[in-house]
Amino acid sequence: MKRFTGKVALVTGAGSGIGRATCLRLGSEGARLYGMDVDPRGLEETARLVREGGGEITTGVHDVSKRSACGEAVAACVAAYARLDVLANVAGIVRFSHATETSEEEWNQVLAVNLSGPFFMSQAAIPHLLDTAGNIVNIASNAGLMGQAYTVAYCASKAGLINMSRALAMEFVKQKIRINCVAPAGTVTNLALSVKFPSGIEPALIDRYRGFRGMSQPDEIASVVAFIASDEASAVHGAVWEADQAVSAG
Repeated sequence: MKRFTGKVALVTGAGSGIGRATCLRLGSEGARLYGMDVDPRGLEETARLVREGGGEITTGVHDVSKRSACGEAVAACVAAYARLDVLANVAGIVRFSHATETSEEEWNQVLAVNLSGPFFMSQAAIPHLLDTAGNIVNIASNAGLMGQAYTVAYCASKAGLINMSRALAMEFVKQKIRINCVAPAGTVTNLALSVKFPSGIEPALIDRYRGFRGMSQPDEIASVVAFIASDEASAVHGAVWEADQAVSAG
């Protein structure tokens, strides 16, 4: 299917994981892409893969935690393609620590990337998305819907992202723009595989968040993003789609 022919998608966190998978999926369905990340080498690899698959992509190194960088990324995307139809806010970080040992720097960094970044990106993108009746897909987490031990900043940021999405959905409920979330659980990405756990944790408090069917692959989450971002999901607005291998059913 070519559900995105003639459309432009901006993907944050495009250098790896779910962001890269989203670029590959949307690109394979005809979207022209603007991929952004703080990792230039990761972006180069994503761009190579997209082009090998016949897709079109422009990349830029931008830090979503900086409001000015978010504005610059949206401006660069629109300058390259003269429109914007889909904003996929995928970039995110996670830090495991005991709540009483979480530093101010760690707290601020996690919220800056996971919550402030999607807001700043949305703020810059919405005027363009209103012109194209476009949409925003935010990658939240099942951790934003339930308590998860040793990730207090991450949980707070993802819960905030979910309610931020709902608030924006209500503010623009009478206009032709859609804003939704996808909430994965554990996904096989560099981010997940490189997690460092603090000493003294209870493994049983973490195990229940892995999903009864194991961890998801990035392309499984990207397929959900592609559906929600497509015109097939025209009735979906202000929703949180749980793609968590049945974590929420347990």
